[in-house]
Amino acid sequence: MFRYTFAPVALALAAALPALADDGITDTEIKLGMVNVQSGPASGLGKGMRAGAEAYFKELNAKGGVHGRKINLVVADDGYEPNRAVDETLKMIEGEKAFALFGYVGTPTANAVIPIVKEMDVPLVGLFTGAMSLRQPVTNQIFNVRASYDDEAETLVAHFIAKGAKSIAVFHQDDGFGTAVLSGTEKALKKRGLAVAAKSTFQRNTLAIKSGMTAMLDAKPDAIVMVGPYAPLAAFIKEGRAAGLKSQLATVSFVGTDNLVAEVGKDGDGVVISQVVPFPADNDLAVTRECREAVAKHTSEPLGFVNFEGCLSARVLATALEKAGKAVDRKSLVSTLRSMNGTDLGGMVASFSAERHQAFDKVFMTQIQGGKIAKLQ
Repeated sequence: MFRYTFAPVALALAAALPALADDGITDTEIKLGMVNVQSGPASGLGKGMRAGAEAYFKELNAKGGVHGRKINLVVADDGYEPNRAVDETLKMIEGEKAFALFGYVGTPTANAVIPIVKEMDVPLVGLFTGAMSLRQPVTNQIFNVRASYDDEAETLVAHFIAKGAKSIAVFHQDDGFGTAVLSGTEKALKKRGLAVAAKSTFQRNTLAIKSGMTAMLDAKPDAIVMVGPYAPLAAFIKEGRAAGLKSQLATVSFVGTDNLVAEVGKDGDGVVISQVVPFPADNDLAVTRECREAVAKHTSEPLGFVNFEGCLSARVLATALEKAGKAVDRKSLVSTLRSMNGTDLGGMVASFSAERHQAFDKVFMTQIQGGKIAKLQ
């Protein structure tokens, strides 16, 4: 008799209790997990993303957080290596119990964790990469803030063609990041009836650029799209110019503009860099002023392109958490992000949808001039 009456009673008690919340969220805290490069030759990128995001979250927490919850950003170092990214992501979800993941850096590392976020159904927001593999087909849990590498490559190719270039080559990191920008460059050239004039590579997390540079010296293209973080590209620029390389040079935003300029100085004059955030020194957008004030208050660095992206990405995620309401869970966060079509974030309008998990697509052009970065009109 007891066996038959227990089930209805148990079901009634269960129905009266609140549903179990997702990991990483309490009445007072939302825990976010950031796994990116905090050491090695690309560490400036991970540290910049971290600094900008932490500055924004500290300002937000000082004002009461999101629906009374403070943001707790937990950071782990993947060294810009895919296997470490996988290990640290699993620790972040299973050990740290992060509610959502945020601010990953790099195509190979981000690609490596796609199966994890899909299988464990954990949102990943604001990746510092423009790879199309993270955009198409849409992965339900992944939300990009920045423009894609296809967007950046199209802008760079259009710039070179307008300057009279007839041959455009690609010097790239030999991994998913390098091939992503190579693919975007090939698409942009194909639209114009052209093909990549020459290709050469170097290995990730090294400065081994000599053979790739020799190939470019031999090919003598009018322009070269360089694809890599700041350390190897700084070596390529300095050694290439010393060896008589005459090609116009450009790279995409992932390079880490401020770190690159610091390493190459006036040797980098003329190098064009596409950007996915507005010029940090401008004052016309409220979000620029907001991020500049936050970064100045909480770091020892000025607002630059990388920490600006960290701040802007944090702004996007915080806005989604606010819109999702007090009862937010992972499912409702994803749903809220997908509904943020035409959301003004201080002068930049984010446009997500079910078919588009990329907030912005605008590309801004800059150039190294006199050892400093300047807007390219």
